[in-house]
Amino acid sequence: MNVGPPQAPRIRNKKAAFKFEILERLEAGIALTGSEVKSLRAGQASLDEAYAVIRGDQAYLRDCNISPYPQAGYAQHAATRERKLLLHRREIRRLHKRVAERGLTLVPMEMYFNERGILKVRLALCRGKKLHDKRADIKKRDQERDIRRTLRRK
Repeated sequence: MNVGPPQAPRIRNKKAAFKFEILERLEAGIALTGSEVKSLRAGQASLDEAYAVIRGDQAYLRDCNISPYPQAGYAQHAATRERKLLLHRREIRRLHKRVAERGLTLVPMEMYFNERGILKVRLALCRGKKLHDKRADIKKRDQERDIRRTLRRK
């Protein structure tokens, strides 16, 4: 029986879809150290406060918390260091123009290992939601839940 590699967990930014209106999604690679990859395979990361910035002709992921890997020893990484995102130059230029618009930001939605075992970051170009938009989303979600509940009972 051929058993493939164990599935590494997907690290998701659960609050991002609630806090932001998603305008566009894209996928990027990320430059990491060995101990960071080991921690991610163990699911020891958080994207809650993370965001991406574009400086010059490079994109970086900031405030992504990847816990230190205990077995790394002296070659330990900093938990919230700035990590380089791997994007094509034309993608970075296009995103730089979009992010320069008022109110738009790049937010990481999830980190996952693709079928080749390479870590990818799914980014979203977002606009922050207002409080009334968030309340409307909660109301809509509650109504849909009530409808599903009543249909299930019948």
